[in-house]
Amino acid sequence: MKEESDVLLSTAEVGARLGVTRQRVLELITEGRLSAMKVGRAYIIRAGDVASLDRLRVGRPKTTPDTNKRATSQIRGSKQGSRKGKK
Repeated sequence: MKEESDVLLSTAEVGARLGVTRQRVLELITEGRLSAMKVGRAYIIRAGDVASLDRLRVGRPKTTPDTNKRATSQIRGSKQGSRKGKK
């Protein structure tokens, strides 16, 4: 029986495990954050490598409510400032 680290996965399977798209998995490979082997036109990834990547943050950075408030107030402020001279 194969161990978890010996199992080979496609980019789509890795994406499903990580909760990201197949394209994001390809980006992780290109960035060097995820090791993979190219077989023909496809990549295969060891399950053990995916398990080590799970500990890293993979997806888009999460914003805090504070960050959203500041960004929204800056946008609103800039819109109000542009209306002052126009009637």
